[in-house]
Amino acid sequence: MKRILQPIIFVVAALYFAVDELFSGIARPIANWLSRLPVLQSARQWVAGLEPYPALLLFLVPLLVLEPVKPLATYLIATGHVVGGVLAFAVAELLKVVMVERLFDLNRDKLMSIRAFAWCYARFRMVFAWLQSFEVWQATRRRVAQVKRAVGLMLQSWKKKRMRYQG
Repeated sequence: MKRILQPIIFVVAALYFAVDELFSGIARPIANWLSRLPVLQSARQWVAGLEPYPALLLFLVPLLVLEPVKPLATYLIATGHVVGGVLAFAVAELLKVVMVERLFDLNRDKLMSIRAFAWCYARFRMVFAWLQSFEVWQATRRRVAQVKRAVGLMLQSWKKKRMRYQG
C-alpha cells in the first residue's frame, strides 16, 4: 500500500508546492506594493507588535479560510464551471500567499519561538527541499524562468511601442 501511495503523495505535494511557488512569484510584487500603502502602516505595526501565540493565530487565519477554496475550485472546474473555478482558485491563492508571506515576514522570530511551529516549519522545509531536488522540479523551474523572461521582454517591447506612439 505504501508503494502505491508514495507516487500519488509525491505528485500531489509537487503540484501543491508548484502552484504556491507560481503564485508566490506573482504575489511578492503585490505584497510589496500593498505594504507601502500608508493605510496599511498602522495594521503592519499592530501585527508586528503581537505576542507569539496571537501572531500564530493570525498567521493561521488565511490558511484556514482560503485553503479550502482549492478543492471547491477543483470541483467547480470538474463540473464545467471552468472560469469560476479558475478565478476562485487564483484569487484565493493570491490572497493566501500575499497574506501568509507578509504575516510570516513580520512575525518570523515570534513564530519560530513556538516549538511546535518551528518543528512543523522545519518539516515543511525538508519536504520542500526534497521535492526541489528532483530533476522534474528543476526542469520546471527553468521553464518557468524562461517564460517569465519572455513575458518580461514582451512587456518591455509593448511599453516601448506604446511610449513611441504617445510621444
